[in-house]
Amino acid sequence: MEYEVLKQAVKKALQVYDAEIQPESVFETELGADSIDMAQIFRLVEEQLNISIPKERISDVRTVRDAYELIRRVVAGHE
Repeated sequence: MEYEVLKQAVKKALQVYDAEIQPESVFETELGADSIDMAQIFRLVEEQLNISIPKERISDVRTVRDAYELIRRVVAGHE
């Protein structure tokens, strides 16, 4: 469920197709995301999942997999 929420947020924020969003996709170079886009993606995820992601952790995220792992840790209460 978290991965689908993330994928939808990425599609909405970056105007990309499903096929472009792979776990190994790098936000900055492959998906064209900047820091504002990343903040928007995580804001959308927070709203959908009713969670709060530590803002300082967002800068550590490079790939879609990194984002998903961070979201999973927050949902599980480990962040």
